[in-house]
Amino acid sequence: MTALGLDFGTTNTVIAVPGENAGETRSLSFESRAGITDTMRTCLSFMKDRQAGFGAPLATEAGAAAIRTLIDHPGECRFLQSIKTYAASPLFKETAVLGRRHTFADLMAVFLEKLMTYAGDGWPSDVSRVVAGRPVRFAGIGADEALALDRYNDALSRFGFPEIRFVLEPVAAAWYFAERLTSDANVLVADFGGGTTDYSIIRFSRTAGKLSAEPLSHSGVGVAGDMFDYRIIDNVVSPMIGKGTHYRSFGKTLDVPSNYYANFGRWSQLSIFKTTRDFADLKSLVRDATDPDALELFIELIENDEGYPLYEAVSAAKRALSEADEAEFFFAPLGRDSRRTIRRADFEGWIAGELAQMEAALDEAIDDAGLSPTDIDKVFLTGGTSFVPAVRRIFENRFSDIETGGELLSIAHGLALIGKDEAFAADL
Repeated sequence: MTALGLDFGTTNTVIAVPGENAGETRSLSFESRAGITDTMRTCLSFMKDRQAGFGAPLATEAGAAAIRTLIDHPGECRFLQSIKTYAASPLFKETAVLGRRHTFADLMAVFLEKLMTYAGDGWPSDVSRVVAGRPVRFAGIGADEALALDRYNDALSRFGFPEIRFVLEPVAAAWYFAERLTSDANVLVADFGGGTTDYSIIRFSRTAGKLSAEPLSHSGVGVAGDMFDYRIIDNVVSPMIGKGTHYRSFGKTLDVPSNYYANFGRWSQLSIFKTTRDFADLKSLVRDATDPDALELFIELIENDEGYPLYEAVSAAKRALSEADEAEFFFAPLGRDSRRTIRRADFEGWIAGELAQMEAALDEAIDDAGLSPTDIDKVFLTGGTSFVPAVRRIFENRFSDIETGGELLSIAHGLALIGKDEAFAADL
């Protein structure tokens, strides 16, 4: 019987299973028309099958294959990414996908079904327990934790798994990292995902060679790497596509509504924005705009599904700023004049609010554990945002023993290890 560790992430999803020997795990591999990988982008594409009749199922792809479908069929493909950001939203009931309604559980189940298909014979036939990760704080305003877990459970229950458990994502990462501990330790794990930043402090000890864990505290905040991307968009891209410009109405000059540009705060919103009344209103403003070319550029980005390529260009600039004091941003669909130099100092000013929230959540975790920073023996940072220099300074100013690693694998593999440990799993 096999325990399955499921890290359903905002940006990437990984599934792991225990290995033959104690402490060993392995990732499942997925083969699609985009190649073979052991990490899957958490995104979906939907297209109507032209060969099938009316009412036939939509053709779906996930991960890199979904991105390839979007690139090959712009305008025909419905593309959804960062699905997880809707898990805890009471406002999100369902979305129309090429004329068919899908709830959050529907979308999650479609995604997992594609992963099972891509895994082929590599998918274990004797799954006894699924241990799924969940953030300490779900992303979104008014996030409802119970609603999110109900939706997760709804999606997973459709596959007939005998047992479904949920574990905090930083706890899973801590379990993964604890395999390398050589002595008892108070361990802080900071997990920086796409939508959430989560902290766990756990006391690990070994008795007769067996690892045991005592959770001391958890904390988190619904901001992370995606919000950093949004700050670059808001300060570099949005002014190119009309933010801060005006339109004329009944003899008055009014601001173009800023809420149109807030959709870039969650990448998954861009594909849904295309179907909203707000987008129709935006298009109606062009004829009365003081800078109609900028608004036309905005409209073209949405209608041509340029959200994902823009995301890649922004993320590349962000990664470059982790290595250098300046980075160049350029996105061809915005035209030749879109080339900009971004200074790290400016970027750090743009994300100052998010950094303060991350720091406050860290202080909360330490205080709730009843510890001081000097009582923390080991700090593990995981997730791509841990490489942002301003984020690293938060920890370097407090702790001395800091390690990074397992950016994509630590949570799923930790979940698999927890699933195999009957005693620990029973306490969940």
